[in-house]
Amino acid sequence: MAVSDIQTKIDEMEGELSGAKYNKSTEHHFAVVKAQIAKLREKMEKRQASKGGGTGWSIKKSGDASVILLGFPSVGKSTLLNKLTSAKSKVAAYEFTTLDVIPGVLEYHNAKIQILDVPGVIQGAAEGRGRGKEVLGMVRAADLILILIDALHPEHYEVLLKELYQAGVRPNQRPPDVKVKSKTRGGIDLGTTVKLTKVSRDSLMTILKEFRLNNVDVLVRTDVDLDQFIDALEGNRAYIPAVPVITKADLLPQNELQRLVNRLKPAAVVSAERGDGIDDLKEAIFHGLRFVRVFLKEVNKKPDLDEPLVLRHGATIKTVCERLHRDFVRKFRFAKIWGSSAKFPGQVFRDIGKPLKDGDIIELHIE
Repeated sequence: MAVSDIQTKIDEMEGELSGAKYNKSTEHHFAVVKAQIAKLREKMEKRQASKGGGTGWSIKKSGDASVILLGFPSVGKSTLLNKLTSAKSKVAAYEFTTLDVIPGVLEYHNAKIQILDVPGVIQGAAEGRGRGKEVLGMVRAADLILILIDALHPEHYEVLLKELYQAGVRPNQRPPDVKVKSKTRGGIDLGTTVKLTKVSRDSLMTILKEFRLNNVDVLVRTDVDLDQFIDALEGNRAYIPAVPVITKADLLPQNELQRLVNRLKPAAVVSAERGDGIDDLKEAIFHGLRFVRVFLKEVNKKPDLDEPLVLRHGATIKTVCERLHRDFVRKFRFAKIWGSSAKFPGQVFRDIGKPLKDGDIIELHIE
């Protein structure tokens, strides 16, 4: 079956589901069709990969995090990059100005944040239109997605979300806690530690059989729906925070702009040409990346409060050790912490896996 035929089949099946109501009586059918669509997408991706799909791009990640500017052509990505960073991305009043990836660095609150301006995407990007696969492939490697929406074209937002979804990106979702372990015999053993409110156990069994997982131990620890369970079985989804940003805000009357803001609830509203909203956007980027800044302290000395170590949410004492020296993990004895992670100033922690919070002061004791 040709790639175009597979896509036609997928479109037909998705159209069938969109015209049906999801309830207990149709749940089994939805489970079967969604599983079949997932397998068809997998087949299509393998066919496209075997044919090749352009040269793609290779940008070395730098700084403390990487942010990608995603939007339709002429949404203002290049102008915005130039306002946020010292990069010089080509700007023109026609579509597809950016034909390559332009990196820049935003320095904000002691963090160095790589900002990437990529070519605009269009409807059908996930299927390969307009170098869409290369762009969406880069999105999967980002730490934060800025979804840029032209104030005059708010309908682009839903299109971009759909393209991300079809490319296997799950913005602002957490990976479902589903463990699958293959075995040689014994059939399917499906266990749950939570009450399933969105899907029945029988439907999960149906999906497993559609995936030909006939001998597996499965443990579900999240109240999943059909799509989340399929995502867990596929195992190749990218879970990335994303924030919507309205651009070209100066082109709308204030009352219309406010209605759009109420509807989309963007993290920032900007006019890059005039420089409006840039400070709000910087703050949104910083908070969206969930940085943790810790300050280092040597024994019997005052902490260095001028140069924090910038880490990401979930960082631990071990993360600090790894950033400072490769031998520090092996030689770690304990750490003293001042800040919200400690019950009292200078509390001693011998667990190298202790999570840290923004503003903590840490004093490492190494052998």
